[in-house]
Amino acid sequence: MMISHRRSAVITGVLLIAGLVTGIFSVVPVIDGADYLVKASTNENQVLIGAFFQLLMVVAYVGIPILMYPILSKHNKGLALGSVAFGIIAGVFIIIGVIILLLLLTLSQDFAKVGALNGSYFQTLGGLLREGRDLANHVATTLAFVLAMFLFNCIFYQTKLVPRWLSISGLIGTTLSILASLLFMIRFIGLDATYMMLDMPIAFQQLVLAIWLILKGFNRAEVSLK
Repeated sequence: MMISHRRSAVITGVLLIAGLVTGIFSVVPVIDGADYLVKASTNENQVLIGAFFQLLMVVAYVGIPILMYPILSKHNKGLALGSVAFGIIAGVFIIIGVIILLLLLTLSQDFAKVGALNGSYFQTLGGLLREGRDLANHVATTLAFVLAMFLFNCIFYQTKLVPRWLSISGLIGTTLSILASLLFMIRFIGLDATYMMLDMPIAFQQLVLAIWLILKGFNRAEVSLK
């Protein structure tokens, strides 16, 4: 059983790092630029690579809470189940974000064919799609996954499966990330330096947690209590 818990800890750590890495490579600068309708079609590979890595994020975002469930449910079944639910919701919104990204690529290709003709139509539709993608990625997906992280950091804090300082930093980081998404949703901030600063603590905590789980695993004394 302890070997199984050790393996789960290592895989969870790997998935946490994978989630961070795929998140970085899923960024598509040409879509975020002002002239995205022109540049998206001429940088098709960048868009497709971004979509591919965004799809890989589903494995991490859904896999982490599912993998953690057998261990965490022994300590708090309700919170563990909630983290799985939020992880699955995050995965669904990631897929929605990928679909919107591919629709933007198609729109850009169509725009390239007609040029300035009906340009206002393409601008309006493109604006709506970009808005939908931002809300899917930076509000819905982020909120869902961060809430999953919040719940199992609550269990970590209660059980000391990992050091308290690590779970406390996770609770603080997830709270700041939730704040960032909510402020972005109400247009108080944009995808700017403030947004990034609020999201950095949880990203750093995930990295440290991942390294801890890979190298140290869960607290054996606490795991063996159940």
